[in-house]
Amino acid sequence: MKNLGVKSLPWLAANLPGHLRFRRSLGRPEAVQRSLLGSYLGANADTAFGRAHGFASVRTAEEYRERVPLLGGDELTPWVDRIAAGEARVLTRSPVRTLEPTSGSSATPKLIPYTPALQREIRRAVAPWIVDLYARRPRLALGTAYWSITPLALDEERPAGLVRVGFEEDSAYLGGFWSRLADATLAVPGLVRHLREPDTFRYVTLRHLLLRRDLTVISVWHPSFLLLLLEELSRFWDALVRDVGRSRLEKLSPDVPARIWPRLGLISCWGDAHAALSLPELARAFPGVEIQPKGLLATEGFVTIPFGGAWPLAVRSHFFEFLSEDGGDPRFAWELDEGRVYSVVLTTGGGLYRYRLEDRVRVEGFVERTPSLRFLGKGGHVSDLRGEKLHESFVAGVLARVFEGLAPRFAMLAPGEEAGYVLFLETDTTPAGLAERLDEELSANPGYRLCRVLGQLAAVRIKTLEPGAFARYLHRCRERGQRWGDVKPLALSPLRGWEEALMP
Repeated sequence: MKNLGVKSLPWLAANLPGHLRFRRSLGRPEAVQRSLLGSYLGANADTAFGRAHGFASVRTAEEYRERVPLLGGDELTPWVDRIAAGEARVLTRSPVRTLEPTSGSSATPKLIPYTPALQREIRRAVAPWIVDLYARRPRLALGTAYWSITPLALDEERPAGLVRVGFEEDSAYLGGFWSRLADATLAVPGLVRHLREPDTFRYVTLRHLLLRRDLTVISVWHPSFLLLLLEELSRFWDALVRDVGRSRLEKLSPDVPARIWPRLGLISCWGDAHAALSLPELARAFPGVEIQPKGLLATEGFVTIPFGGAWPLAVRSHFFEFLSEDGGDPRFAWELDEGRVYSVVLTTGGGLYRYRLEDRVRVEGFVERTPSLRFLGKGGHVSDLRGEKLHESFVAGVLARVFEGLAPRFAMLAPGEEAGYVLFLETDTTPAGLAERLDEELSANPGYRLCRVLGQLAAVRIKTLEPGAFARYLHRCRERGQRWGDVKPLALSPLRGWEEALMP
C-alpha cells in the first residue's frame, strides 16, 4: 500500500506549480485574461486566420471583440478542412497534433484541433483541480483512481487526411510526459478503450476494477455512465467471480458495491442541470462517499474546475467572453454580475477564436475576483413544434422540481408522434398527477402556455420504460453517429422517433 502512495506523489508534485499559479490568478482575472489573449494574437498573427482578421494590429481585448466575429461549428469547419488536408499555420502557428472529434449531445461530429499549446492549457486547469482534490482529502492519494475511459466506437470511421484524427489514449490530452505520470495512478489501463465491442469493454473495465480493493477515486462524466456499469456488474458477476478468483469476491455482492471498494472516498461526475437527477441513486449505491460535481469542461476546452468548494472559471486556460441573455455587447470574465445568466464563448491555443460553446451558466459568486459559475444546460437545444421554443436548460429545471426527492433512472422529454410532448421515464415510483404537474411547470414558458391554451399542443403524456432505458438511449445515439464519450442524457430532445428506440 505504501508504494501506491509513492506512485501518486510524482503526479501531485508535477501539478503543484500549476496549482499555485492558479491560486495567484484568482485575484487578478483581468490581467491574466488580457495577457493570455495577447499571447494568442502575437503567436498566431502570421496564420491564415490571423492575417484574415488582422491580428497583427489588434492591441486590446476590445479591439479583438470588434475585429473577429463570433464563430460556431459551421464557420470553423472550412478552416479545419484545410488543416486536415495538410496545410500548416491555418489557425495556429503551433502544429496540430490531432483533430479530436466531438459532437456535443446531438450534432454531427466536429473536429477540434489539438496543439501543444492547447494541451498546456488543459494541464493548467487539471493542476489546481487535482492538487485541491488530494490536498483536502490526503488519504485518497494512497490508493488508485478510475478515470472513465472513452471507448473507440466499433463503427467509428476516421476521416481521410494528412492529420491524425483522435488520440489513441485519453491521457494523451495532457501530453507525453504528463500522460505517463497520470497513467501510473490509474486502476484501469488506457488500452481498454481499444476494446470496441460494448460488452467486452464493460467486462474488462469491471475486471480491472474488481482487482483494485484500494480504489479511492472514481471520475466519470455523466453519473448514469457509472450506474450503467453497476448494472452490468450484476449481469457479469458469476463470470467475473470465476475470472478474478472466488476468494477475492466470496463475501461480496454486486448489489452492495460500497463493500467491493471499501476505501472509495470520492466520485467526481457531472452534477448540474439534468445530471443532478441521477445523483440520489448514485448516493444510495455508495453511502458515505463524497460526490463532487465536476466543473464545466468539453473537448473544446475547460470552462470551470472544482476548487475550494466552488467552481471558478479556468482563468489561466483560455480567453473567455460571455453573452448575456438580454443582448448587449459580450462581457469579459472580469465584467460578470452575480446571479446573471450567460452563454460561454471561448478563444483557445488550439485555434478556436470567439467560439460559441452554447453552454449556459449562472454566476453563483466569486473566488476572490474570479467568477464561480454553475452550468445550467445547453443553450442550443431547443424544441419548437408550434412556436413554444422550449430550451433544454428550462426543461432540466422543470424535471428537477417535479422529481424533487425522487431519482428516476431515466427521464427525457421529446416530441411525440402527435402534436405534443412525451416524457420517457424509467423509475421505481411514478408520482401521482405527474403529467398534470409537468404540464403546469412547462406552462411557465409563455410560448408553451399559449400553445396549450390555443390547442396547438396536446397535454404531456407519460411513457413508462422497462429497465435499461439508458443503454437503449446510448445505442440509438451511437447509431446516429455520436461517440460514447459525447453522449449524455438530455432533459429535452428536439428529435422524434424515441418511442421506437426506448420502447422496443
